[in-house]
Amino acid sequence: MNKDIFYVYMLTNPQRKMLYTGVTNNLALRIIQHWKSRGVSHTFTGRYFCYNLIYFEEYKYINNAIAREKEIKGWRREKKEELINSKNPSWEILNEKVCGSWPPPKYQIPPSLR
Repeated sequence: MNKDIFYVYMLTNPQRKMLYTGVTNNLALRIIQHWKSRGVSHTFTGRYFCYNLIYFEEYKYINNAIAREKEIKGWRREKKEELINSKNPSWEILNEKVCGSWPPPKYQIPPSLR
């Protein structure tokens, strides 16, 4: 992953009932962090087990990525689903493609993802 790229991403839980939108400059590491926090009740992604990547966009500038994240967060679920379906109609889980393997090692994060 190129750390000079910023990502707006959407996650869902195993039942595909919840959607979470976020922004990061290290998509693989962020997905692993969400996965490791599953079941942690004080975070949205932890409480609802949102760690399955189903959509992402790349941006050169952080301000553009943040603006897009805010835009998507303001949408109704139906519009978010339309966006996901436009690039990933089967809602394929993209974690392995982005991280290289899935699930991640229990206590190890590769140096290249830090």
